Amino acid sequence: MSHARTAIVALSALFSAASFAAPPTAIGKGEGQLNIIAWAGYIERGATVKAYDWTTSFENESGCKVNVKTAATSDEMVALMKAGGYDLVTASGDASGRLIAANLVQEVNIGLVPSYKNIDPRLQKAAWHTRDGKHYGVPYQSGPNVLMYNTDTFKTAPTSWSVVFEEQNLPDGKSNKGRVQAFDGPIYIADAALYLMSKNPSLGIKDPYELNEKQYAAVLELLRAQKKLTHRYWHDATVQMNDFKNEGVVASGSWGFMVNSLKGEKKPIASVIPKEGATGWADTTMLHSKAKNVNCAYKWMEHQLSDKLQAPLAEWFGTVPVTPGACKAKAPGGSDFCKVNGFDDLNKIKFWKTPESKCTTQGTCVPYSRWALDYIAIMGGR
Repeated sequence: MSHARTAIVALSALFSAASFAAPPTAIGKGEGQLNIIAWAGYIERGATVKAYDWTTSFENESGCKVNVKTAATSDEMVALMKAGGYDLVTASGDASGRLIAANLVQEVNIGLVPSYKNIDPRLQKAAWHTRDGKHYGVPYQSGPNVLMYNTDTFKTAPTSWSVVFEEQNLPDGKSNKGRVQAFDGPIYIADAALYLMSKNPSLGIKDPYELNEKQYAAVLELLRAQKKLTHRYWHDATVQMNDFKNEGVVASGSWGFMVNSLKGEKKPIASVIPKEGATGWADTTMLHSKAKNVNCAYKWMEHQLSDKLQAPLAEWFGTVPVTPGACKAKAPGGSDFCKVNGFDDLNKIKFWKTPESKCTTQGTCVPYSRWALDYIAIMGGR
């Protein structure tokens, strides 16, 4: 999908007045199939590693065949939902607000999802999936955007995001130019804003998703300078892992999924949350406003809150379960996944949300439509 189309989709999806049909009051027999848009690695059926399969049991029990369309960015998810033909999407906070405002998702009757009461209270009424007391999805998983690094280059963990934002010699004596990456998505502007919150407090940034014109200009200046350092703007997990293995990349923002996968291959990889903190994502399963397989969708939303999905997914993807009880469940690898993946650090993460012109920390902020267009320009060297 071209960046031009992405920008058009982002602009057309923003903040129109919403009107929604009433959610169902009962769940009927499954329709036989379910079409889901998801991040890579989010819905596994044992094809990659046999032990990590939380889909087959659902299909056998519900009679709903799960079809997955993998998306690489939130903008792609919004575009796919606009195109139609899907029932569910595992949307991050920078997409969920747009989906609600554009009438692309419908209200969810959480009374038909009995296990909703088991969700972490910090997430049950989160702003990115609720509006005016109504729920527009069911929390799926959450996690931070970690700083992944090569342990041959960094004998000790880097302490600051400066290693990817500012030109410098790394501990191996070589420049970071051409050896670091940035995320291929407008929401990455928030990562740069988070860094400047600490580096330049005089800017007065209080929320990396709520930037006035002066703050926004400073963030774009940082990102334009970073462009000269980047090996690639990544969005594909497999491509980024290959870049760390074969292309000389030694540091980048990343996800626990890639960190765990590379560690599993015995590569010299580790991750850290630097002193400035980290952005992150709390993903929500949302139901398309024109979904054809609503019964199967509700069955899946209940299934996703079970330990047999939350525990192995958290271990597999390097995420945090949305149900605290899953932390006591045994995952295939036997790891203490909640401790490793930062369950106790949830309050420290600045979760993705859609930037709006109307903001809480100051009078007026730069909206996502500007973020989308300006980040495309930056990636293009403008």
